Amino acid sequence: MKIYNNLFIKVISKENLFKSWIEFKKGKLNKEDVLAFRSNLKQNIESLHQDLLNHTYKHGKYTSFRVSDPKPRIINKANIRDRVLHHAICRIIIPIFEPTFISNSFSCRKNKGTHKGVQSLRRMINKVSKNNHKPCFILKCDIKKFFESIDHEILLTILFKRIKDQETQELLKEVVESFNPGIPLGNVVSQWFSNIYLNELDQYLKHKLKIKNYIRYTDDFLIVSQDKKHLMKLIPLIWDFLKTNLKLQLHPNKLSIKKIVQGIDFLGYITFPNYKLIRTRTKRRILKKINEKNKTSYFGVLSHANAYKLKQILENKLKTIN
Repeated sequence: MKIYNNLFIKVISKENLFKSWIEFKKGKLNKEDVLAFRSNLKQNIESLHQDLLNHTYKHGKYTSFRVSDPKPRIINKANIRDRVLHHAICRIIIPIFEPTFISNSFSCRKNKGTHKGVQSLRRMINKVSKNNHKPCFILKCDIKKFFESIDHEILLTILFKRIKDQETQELLKEVVESFNPGIPLGNVVSQWFSNIYLNELDQYLKHKLKIKNYIRYTDDFLIVSQDKKHLMKLIPLIWDFLKTNLKLQLHPNKLSIKKIVQGIDFLGYITFPNYKLIRTRTKRRILKKINEKNKTSYFGVLSHANAYKLKQILENKLKTIN
């Protein structure tokens, strides 16, 4: 395991902070708080840099609001200053941890994402089922209250296995402990902390249990096998590992083993042996919200599924609106 020292100066450098601002501001320049930060950019970056350099930086409070995407979630948003720092941290630590991630971890990673995840699932199913000539079962799991259940001490221990300089450790501790319980939905650094945290599960399944056909997106994960009994035997092992090592638990109401012919609900699509459908609640949301401004995005979602009839319905609705 490679050990990293002297990361602090890289994280807090003005060059890294300015580059982090450029990354952060994309698509946000219509926001009042972002415009206010930009209006005095050099001074704001200099102030953040000096507070970090002098070890006087303190993470600010979060603003909470509710969204539906489609299910209700509470987003906790940090202020602009802290979010720029989050990007600065990610710019330095992501290259350290990214090479340790398995290829079938698809959340918030470059050249990954939901569509690549669904494509990978399709390839797995074809491989295990021998192109639908053999039985194929899928164990589907979800972690209960994942983000709010992430244990700070365990997360920091995982981070500190590789990051050894004290200044960077203290900064990471300040950011991790700025929110409780767990870590907040809505921050870029939280997305990466969640990947680093569940990489422990990925490594256990892939290297300890030798599971070949495994795929994860945030806290949703699947295992594909010809043998249903084998999948059933894995459940208590996964349950015990999560509880003992990560202080997490599987959601009992979202745990299932299904035949592929029943359809597998994963990442917004229902995957069957020879086709994919749009999830019902996703259909309802699209039908309710589609307009001229968002139609390109929604038709992009439909292009990854067998949705010819739905496309026709939406095209007719748009004609009616216009």
